[in-house]
Amino acid sequence: MPGPLIPFRQLVLKVHSRCDLACDHCYVYEHADQSWSSRPKVISDEVISWTALRLAEHAKDHALSSVQVILHGGEPLLAGPKRLRRVCEELRRALGGVCELDLRIHTNGVQLSERYLDLFDEFGVLVGISLDGDKAANDLHRRFADGRSSHDKVLAAVGLLRQERYRHLFAGLLCTIDLRNDPGATYDALAALGPPRIDFLLPHATWDEPPPRPDAAPAPYADWLMAVYDRWDLRGRPIPVRMFDSVISTLGGGPGLTEAMGLAPADVLVIETDGTFEQADSLKTAYDGAPATGEDVFHHTLDQVAAHPGITARQQGMAGLNEQCRSCPVVRSCGGGLYAHRYRGDGSGFDNPSVYCADLETLIRSIDTRTGAGADRPVQGFDALADGTDDGSAVRELARARQAVTRDLLSLVGRELGGQGDEPWDRSWRLALDLDRRDSSLTQVLTHPYTRSWIMRCLAAPPGAAPTTHLASLVASALLRDGTVDLVSVPVADGFASVQETGRLRVGEVGARTVELGGHQIRRAGAPGWEPMRWIRADGLEVALDDLDPYRDCFGRPAMDRLTDEEAESWREVLPRAWQLIRAALPSVAAGMAAGVRVVTPLTGAAGSPTTPSVTASPGGFAALGVTLDPDPVRLAVALVREFRLGVLDALLDVCDLYHEADTRTGELLAEAYARSATDALLPEVGAARQLHVQLDELAERGSLTPLGLRFTEGMRRSI
Repeated sequence: MPGPLIPFRQLVLKVHSRCDLACDHCYVYEHADQSWSSRPKVISDEVISWTALRLAEHAKDHALSSVQVILHGGEPLLAGPKRLRRVCEELRRALGGVCELDLRIHTNGVQLSERYLDLFDEFGVLVGISLDGDKAANDLHRRFADGRSSHDKVLAAVGLLRQERYRHLFAGLLCTIDLRNDPGATYDALAALGPPRIDFLLPHATWDEPPPRPDAAPAPYADWLMAVYDRWDLRGRPIPVRMFDSVISTLGGGPGLTEAMGLAPADVLVIETDGTFEQADSLKTAYDGAPATGEDVFHHTLDQVAAHPGITARQQGMAGLNEQCRSCPVVRSCGGGLYAHRYRGDGSGFDNPSVYCADLETLIRSIDTRTGAGADRPVQGFDALADGTDDGSAVRELARARQAVTRDLLSLVGRELGGQGDEPWDRSWRLALDLDRRDSSLTQVLTHPYTRSWIMRCLAAPPGAAPTTHLASLVASALLRDGTVDLVSVPVADGFASVQETGRLRVGEVGARTVELGGHQIRRAGAPGWEPMRWIRADGLEVALDDLDPYRDCFGRPAMDRLTDEEAESWREVLPRAWQLIRAALPSVAAGMAAGVRVVTPLTGAAGSPTTPSVTASPGGFAALGVTLDPDPVRLAVALVREFRLGVLDALLDVCDLYHEADTRTGELLAEAYARSATDALLPEVGAARQLHVQLDELAERGSLTPLGLRFTEGMRRSI
């Protein structure tokens, strides 16, 4: 029996059905389905108008907060600027006042020019470019019909996008894997272009037309991807890679970030140049006519096509997979792979594992082994965190593990508050889920340390007493950070509209509940009423001096209100000096702090006053440090290191059982010993090492440490 209708949130609009390249791996022209040859070259005015109308009515009927439209082809730039302008204008007009419109275009880049980019800037169209690596890699497939290379023209297109005036339009690079290309060289060539994201795509294949496997290797695509992963990871993961980020997210219980993996229901629809509705383009690789629905924009609504059996088959999650997939331990990350890759023409159709099954399983298990994200075991680098030899890698892994826990806590808040008649919450919650499902742009906001403070307050408050409007502020922060919308409605609390890690606007209107904020306002220095976040940068450390976040008051001592310029300047003078001392005396701790600390919040009270040694002192964990400014850089360094170590231990306790929680004295001893095992190097005292050993002996004698806790304290002994 079919489930409830799942609305479409992503539309692929074919604006041109031909291409100026002759890529021999193209699923549109080179695979089983050849319907392109009978379609108009260019989308007509009538199709554009009906498409806009159908999408607007669908968004209104389902109260969608946003929809994404990807202009596609063939090569969409062949439609020309005039035709593309008509598409953008019609969509904007139809969806104005209905929902947000996220416009994008996927292009080979050959035709890209300033004329196009000025148009895209006007309508906020983000540009994704297909590029398979360096010249040798790209020329294996992406050539003109006469054999000429397209590489130089694509690099010129990327160069245009990297200019300051167009940089905000750059969505990323899409690379189709070819095993003949060196994985390291391919990644280096793409990363050198500084894209905001890289998508690695498995070449489309089925069980009838399987992908090449040199020397009958069992999982060569996983081997290729893991070579890229290790290079990416070694360099600190400087660029989001959607496939890797999706695996890490799902291993930690989060959402999938790509249609090709994960169990989220597919919600993408294709409209061809003649107005016909089709299923996902990748189905063209299965058999001739595989994507067809028999429906079109002139005679059918999007709700009607949403009920098509081919559409609903890709929305059943675990129930839509075959028995082998359902029993697989990595299914929640894999999701059975891309639907098209399951096809076999022996009558079983799509009721098969992916033709890349072995590769996907190997990839997921390999990433799990390296990160520990999905394993019931300590995070990778656990021992390095204990004995003080971490180079920052373990802190990064711990941050990802903490992110997964934070997301789980937020989901718990959503389950508790959803459906209680709180319309602002429900609206913001739907928008948050929508953003998170289709893109990872919300992750930075939802995993900010003070988001955790707000979540914990929500969970602790009686029903109806939690400050639920803050979710709308977080969603607005994500939208403004992403830069895909012009204006966002931001809630006003205590006279301010806050944009996380960016600043706040002092609202003069008494009783105002919301205020409209635009990206141009928060980026313009000296805007009336705008208080920007201050930042401190010092030799590898970059932190926000956060005296603005409404949920920063979580350290056991009050946080200071907005600093004066003179007070902020004192922080800018003393903190870098303290940081230099930490780098010199504790290089491993410094590496971890550089990798994990996002904000420092000034606290009131006497300089040098420590917060409680309780490891639950701050929901912010190690990413947020609350300290009082001490003019002595040594004492400030001690305070910063102490708070960082307490935060690391707090984050470890999210994912590891180190002691029996009922024994609070063991928790206090463990926290104090772990903090002192680092800070004693900055303020050495006579007999400090012996005192630490005494504390560790007392911990062991209490009998409350788990085997993992004993292992942790033994690591601390090694560090003394």
